[in-house]
Amino acid sequence: MLTADGIRPGEVTVQMPAAADAALIFIGRIRTPWTERLDCPRQGRLDGPVCRIELDQPWAAGLDGLLDYDKVEVLYWLDRSRRDIVRQSPKSNGETRGVFSLRSPVRPNPIGTSLASLVGIEGATLLVRGLDCLDGTPLIDLKPDRCSFTPVASPKPEGDSGG
Repeated sequence: MLTADGIRPGEVTVQMPAAADAALIFIGRIRTPWTERLDCPRQGRLDGPVCRIELDQPWAAGLDGLLDYDKVEVLYWLDRSRRDIVRQSPKSNGETRGVFSLRSPVRPNPIGTSLASLVGIEGATLLVRGLDCLDGTPLIDLKPDRCSFTPVASPKPEGDSGG
């Protein structure tokens, strides 16, 4: 059961250090049907609703070539998430796990990622399916799922039979 301060029984918080500027630049906003965390899906589904990723100018020129891909990795800032919980009880059952063993939005640096299906592009707006964030979430970056610039595996050393 979530309490008014967002802490479940057994969860542990820490004192947050002073903020340091990482020089992140939000490049747009994400538009989804969800305005409350409790309504938002825990993970996006590729058959979910079409959502809009609205890029700010001058970033729209960076979309050139993106339609060559079926999927896009979306990185976003979970601006309404707590950042001070290091042990969480995701199932509200009193059992806790460390934040880095979970995909929870509650984390020291609340960066969210989704692999979304690219439906289309309208000017500076991407239409996608598969997001799991609140309406108005700040956009950090976009990357194609895989592209010709993805590193290939290193060749096996001589004499390595691979098994």
